[in-house]
Amino acid sequence: MDPFLESSKYIDSDHPEVTRKARELAQGCADAEAVARNCFLFVRDEIRHSWDWRQNPVTCTASETLRYGTGFCYAKSHLLAALLRACGIPAGLCYQRLQVEPGGERTCLHGLNAVLLPGWGWYRMDARGNKEGVDARFQPPEERLAFALNPGEIDLPGIWPEPLEIVTRVLTDCATVEEAFARLPDLDPAHLPSPLLSWARGPQDNMPRA
Repeated sequence: MDPFLESSKYIDSDHPEVTRKARELAQGCADAEAVARNCFLFVRDEIRHSWDWRQNPVTCTASETLRYGTGFCYAKSHLLAALLRACGIPAGLCYQRLQVEPGGERTCLHGLNAVLLPGWGWYRMDARGNKEGVDARFQPPEERLAFALNPGEIDLPGIWPEPLEIVTRVLTDCATVEEAFARLPDLDPAHLPSPLLSWARGPQDNMPRA
């Protein structure tokens, strides 16, 4: 589990601001599942989705996502992974390949998380932020992700300890949320880097896309 517990360039779980917030979220929790729930709810509800709110700057690392209170789904997943790791809970990154607009031809990666929960195993959760038509929740063992898959969309069945390079390149190269949205990362699954772990699909009751 070491790769899913380590601090790194983008998942900087040892950053003082991240560790401080992690301790705050873990305070009073009886077990790892309660800690994971608090971390999930904080990132989902308190960190604004950059495109929903048209809010700059474009963030990438966990610490800057926390500092500025905003991030695309990818940056929010970096922060959630960092908070969990700072609490000693193994966490990784997962991706889906979705249509940017339902029924449209343009596709992009969507970033979410997997956390290792005692009694449940690896559990996927999506803290991108709720809005009309999106109702992602933390209720293991049932998955409640942000988006149900439309025809042609796919889950990428892996858990990565670090963000994909194509994701971090877009987030670090773009100066505004408009530029990042125009360049949302996409990747043919045939060229996907091998994940360290694979997840097993659990029960799902995802909300339809807005």
